[in-house]
Amino acid sequence: MICVEIASPGGPDVLTPTERADPTPDAGEVLIRVVAAGVNRPDVLQRRGHYPPPQGASDIPGLEVAGTVAAVGQGVDGWRIGDQVCALVTGGGYATLCVAPAVQCLPVPAGLDFIAAGAIPETFFTVWSNVFDRGRLQRGEAVLFHGGSSGIGTTAIQLAVIHGGRVFATAGSDEKCRACEALGAERAINYRTEDFVAVLKDLTGGRGVDVVLDMVGGEYVERNIAVLAVNGRLVEIGLMGGIASATVDLGVILRRRLTITGSTLRARGIEEKGEIAAALQREIWPLLEDGSVKPVVYRTFPLTDASDAHRLMESSEHIGKIVLTNDEA
Repeated sequence: MICVEIASPGGPDVLTPTERADPTPDAGEVLIRVVAAGVNRPDVLQRRGHYPPPQGASDIPGLEVAGTVAAVGQGVDGWRIGDQVCALVTGGGYATLCVAPAVQCLPVPAGLDFIAAGAIPETFFTVWSNVFDRGRLQRGEAVLFHGGSSGIGTTAIQLAVIHGGRVFATAGSDEKCRACEALGAERAINYRTEDFVAVLKDLTGGRGVDVVLDMVGGEYVERNIAVLAVNGRLVEIGLMGGIASATVDLGVILRRRLTITGSTLRARGIEEKGEIAAALQREIWPLLEDGSVKPVVYRTFPLTDASDAHRLMESSEHIGKIVLTNDEA
C-alpha cells in the first residue's frame, strides 16, 4: 500500500509518502480501501512529536477514513466486502489501506460521497460524546463553542442547533464568525477583538451559558468558568493554548454548582467507541441522510500532498474540514 509516514518529529515536510506491506484485519476488524481521510489537529501534534499513538496503534497518522471494505476479520458479521463505510481509527488513516474495528465503522450516509464521509467520524464522535454525553446539553440551554469554524466547531454548532440549543461560538476573524452564524449560531464572537465573557453576559442578561466546549485550555479556563451559568458544565477537549494547567476559584465552583469535565477520544477502548458509533447511527445518521446536518469540507488534497494539507491546517485559514483523497482506490 501507499501511506504517509512521519520520518521524524518536525514540520510538514517530515510527512513522507512511502510503500508498506498491506495490513490484514485481525478478529473483529475490517480492512478498508481508503478513498478519503480526514486531517485533524491531533495529526499535527503527532507529527510534531507531542501526541504519540496509543500502544498497539499504527504509527501512520490519520484518525478517520472512508472507503470500501476490502476484507473482514474473523467474527465480523455486520460488514461484507464492497460495503461503503466510514470509520474512526486510532491511526493509519493516511494510507490506501487501513484496518478499523468493525464496531467503529458506520455506513456512508445515503446521499453523501466518500469525501464528505471521510470528514465525519473524528468530529462527530467527539461532539456527540462531549456535548451531549458529558456536557448533557438539553433543549433550550445556551452553549458556547470555542473554535466555532473548526471541524469540531462546525459540527457542534449544527448538532446543538438541531437539538434545540441556543448556540454561541468564538472564532478568529469576522469571516469565520459569519460562517458560524450561517450554520445556525445566534452570535459568533471574534476573540481577537471582543471579550467573549462580556458579550455573552450581555446577550444572556447576565445569566451566562449552560455548557462550554473548550479546546484551548490554559488562561481560557478562568474565563470559561466566569461565563457559566448556575449548574453550568465546562467540557475540556484540548490544549491548543499550549498550557496544561490553570488556577481556578473553587469558591465560584461551589457557589454556582459548576461541573468541570473533559476527555480525549483516541485512547478510549473499542467497546466505548462502538457505543458512540451506535448512538450516532441511531441519532445523527438520519439527520445526515435528510440533509439537516452536513460535514463542512473546506478543501481536499491528494494523499501524497499531506504536507500541504498540514500547512493549511497550521495556518488556521480554513473553515471546517481538510480531507486527503486517494484517486486510485
